[in-house]
Amino acid sequence: MKSSQIVLYAQNKPMQGISNPGPHQIYRKPYVAVEQRNLGQLDPDEIRVEMIYAGLCGTDVHLVEENKKTGYIKGSAPLFIDENYGRVIGHEGVGKIIEKGSHVRNVDTGAYVTFESIIVCHYCDACRKGRFNQCHNAKLLGLEKDGLFGNIVDVPAMLAHDITDVIGSDDDLRAMACVEPAGVAYVACQNTGIRGGDNVIIFGAGPIGIFTAMLSKLVFGASQVYMVEPVRFRREIARPWCDKIYDLEEFSSNMPLNFDVVIEASGAMDNVNKVFRSINANGRVAVLARSGIPLQVDAVDHMITNAISLIGSRGHLCGAFSDIINLYRQGRIPLGKLITSVAEDINELAEFLKNPDRIINKNCKVLAHFKE
Repeated sequence: MKSSQIVLYAQNKPMQGISNPGPHQIYRKPYVAVEQRNLGQLDPDEIRVEMIYAGLCGTDVHLVEENKKTGYIKGSAPLFIDENYGRVIGHEGVGKIIEKGSHVRNVDTGAYVTFESIIVCHYCDACRKGRFNQCHNAKLLGLEKDGLFGNIVDVPAMLAHDITDVIGSDDDLRAMACVEPAGVAYVACQNTGIRGGDNVIIFGAGPIGIFTAMLSKLVFGASQVYMVEPVRFRREIARPWCDKIYDLEEFSSNMPLNFDVVIEASGAMDNVNKVFRSINANGRVAVLARSGIPLQVDAVDHMITNAISLIGSRGHLCGAFSDIINLYRQGRIPLGKLITSVAEDINELAEFLKNPDRIINKNCKVLAHFKE
C-alpha cells in the first residue's frame, strides 16, 4: 500500500563549540517534499489510519523556518531527522482506522480517532508516578517518529482516542482535529491553577494561546483575560474570549497591573520579565512556547517575597484529551472557531509550509483535508 506524505529534510550539522546542542543548533537548510511512500507490514501495536483532517502547528512551521543569520531551523522541540530518509511531520489530526495490529485492543477498524502526540514508555520514574507529560523516554509524533501528514499513516494505537460517537458532521471532524492543541492549553490552565477571580494575561494569540483564553473563560472561570499579540488578524480571532487585547506598542505604554497568572505562548521570553513585578502574591507563570531563547527574570526578590511560581508546561496527557472531548460533546467549547483555512490536498498543505508568513500573518489554525 502506498501513501502520499509530507517529508521534512535537513542537513545534520551541529554548531561547533556548543555542548548538548538543541535541534535549532543541529539541523539546517530544511525543505519539505511530497513523496509516495510504501507502507510496510503493520506493527502489532499500531493502527493504519486513513487521515481526514490534520492540523498545522506552530511547531511544524518552526521546523521549516530558517534563522536568517545561521541557516538553522527555528524549532527547538525534540527532533530527529535522518538525512536520507527524512521525517514525516504532523502531530494533530483525525482519521478513520482501516486496519489494526494484532495486539490492539483499545480501538476497532472503522472507528474515527483523534491522536495524542507523546509516545510514553510507561516504565520510567515519571511515568510510574503518573507524570506522563514528563516521560523521560518520550518520543514525539511527527518529530521523533513519523507523523500524520499523509493520506494513510501508521500510528501507535496507544495514542488513539475513539471519537466515533462525537462525529455527526464535517464540522465535528474539523473540531476533533484541534483536540491536541486544546489539550496543551488545558494542561497549562491546570498547571497554573486558574480559578474564579483570577486575572490572566496570555502572550501570543496562536491556537494554543487562544485556546488558553477560551478555556480560562469558559471552563476555569477566570475573571479577566488579557491577550498580547502583534498580528491584528489573530487579535480579532481571540477577541470573543478576552476582556482586553493589546498589540505590542499599546501594551508597553498602557500595561495593566496585578496579574495572577501569566501564560507565555509566543516564544518571546522577555515578556515574562516585563510583567514580573506586576504579578500578584502567589502568582503563577507558565512557559509553553519553545524558541530556544533564554529566559531571564530580574525581579528575583519580588519572586521570593510573593511566592511566585514559575513552571514549564508541556503536553496534553493525564486526562486532558478526555476532558476536552467531553467539553466539546457537551457544547461548552467551540473548538472549530479557530480554523481559518483548509488546504484541500496534501500539495496545498506543502505550499503552506513553504510560505510560513502566510500562516502567521493571515491565519490562526490551518487544517489539511485528506481526500480519498
